[in-house]
Amino acid sequence: MTDTLRPVEQALPDAAPTASGSPQKLKRSIGIVGGTLLTLSCVTPASTLFVVVPDLFSSLGTATALTIAIGSLLCIAVAFCYSELGTLIPSAGGEYAMVSTMAGRLAGWLVFVLSLLVVMIVPPVIAMGTADYLAPIVHLNPSMAGAGVMLLATLAGLLDLRANAWITGVFLVLEVIAAAVVAVLGFTHSRRGMDSLTSMQVAGSGGHTDTVTAMLVVSGLAIALFITQGFSTAVYLSEELENPRRNVARTVLATLAISTVIILVPVVAITMGASDLSTLTGGDISSMVTAWSNSAVGTFVSLCVALAIINAGIVMVIQNSRVLFASARDKAWPEPVNQSLSRLGRFGSPWVATLLVGVPGALLCFVNLDTLYGVTGVSVTAMYLLVAVAALLARRGQHRHTPAWRMPLWPAMPVLLIAVLAYILSRQETTYLLWTGGITAVATLYWAFYLRPRRETRWLVSIPEDVQA
Repeated sequence: MTDTLRPVEQALPDAAPTASGSPQKLKRSIGIVGGTLLTLSCVTPASTLFVVVPDLFSSLGTATALTIAIGSLLCIAVAFCYSELGTLIPSAGGEYAMVSTMAGRLAGWLVFVLSLLVVMIVPPVIAMGTADYLAPIVHLNPSMAGAGVMLLATLAGLLDLRANAWITGVFLVLEVIAAAVVAVLGFTHSRRGMDSLTSMQVAGSGGHTDTVTAMLVVSGLAIALFITQGFSTAVYLSEELENPRRNVARTVLATLAISTVIILVPVVAITMGASDLSTLTGGDISSMVTAWSNSAVGTFVSLCVALAIINAGIVMVIQNSRVLFASARDKAWPEPVNQSLSRLGRFGSPWVATLLVGVPGALLCFVNLDTLYGVTGVSVTAMYLLVAVAALLARRGQHRHTPAWRMPLWPAMPVLLIAVLAYILSRQETTYLLWTGGITAVATLYWAFYLRPRRETRWLVSIPEDVQA
């Protein structure tokens, strides 16, 4: 239902919503460099390498690099969809604004719920890894350390976005250095050749070697897609990027390419340099680095990873607050909630939304989130699938002639992506599918009993008027 799209009127200079109830818009303050720094920081290559990839090593062994490579190839098609839709509909609402406009309000609402599920869970889960990498200098409780990171990220999220781009840029340099050190050490201590990347072996119980099946690789693709998922941040920031018609696509594609290299090259090096299959399957990258060099180098890498996690927390809080801000501006909630979430602070950031993301994130650090990686993988895959559906519908009606970046090989690209993602979803564990399905069902009830009966005044997806051609 493309008539759900509404232009955003010019906001008054003060931070509060206008008296007439006109929705506010964020100011365009960053270019492609700042946008790329922020988006790369949300991918957070080093913390992904040290926190998420070890889980893949434990289940996929030598097939980990191959799985990530396949996931990265799939992400190219996803990035094409994001680039076209993000330049066609440059809104802080990200996926839900794109899908609502192209595939209807209900589909957009479900994408919003899936994206909110991902962005609320991932920051505290990653933040709790900080304690492990600060261990060489100080021993901290993981939950307390994670909560501290989330609160620090919340304070940073209240600042001007341009300032955050440079703060996260400095941290990003350090995490790239850490990833480079791991890659160099792994390659210089190689114990096996490039053929090991396709040997499909994992250490089993009792010292036995098990074979990684094709179905295990397919199951692992949900996490592989999650590993580079942060490139979508460019779409969330599209309302604050200068010249979004050009810079959104450039930021999305550049971020995917850079993050894939930063993550995949060290994974290849680790696979080749691990002393044996059991060590590789164990996935303790810090111990491998220390064994390849010395404790000083291991400490340096660990501290860089800790900074990378803090960096990721800052960017994720920024991204998530923009999602809540946009949902309030688009009237997703009762009016008192909408008014609170759409308030902008003195630095131009949505301060209430930022607090509402950061403080609960700190509290989540005290909850057992072990199973939520699986739920996140399912949610990301389902969200990508709905985005691909929206991309398939992006050239109908008035949108056919709207100035935007256009993907190659349309409509074959989104059609193929839909088929592959649907198959990946079908191979996920039933528990994770049930959790995600249950949350989606509750969201559907909210839509049916609150949003749909108020369709003239609620869930009115908007984009800013001042988009440059």
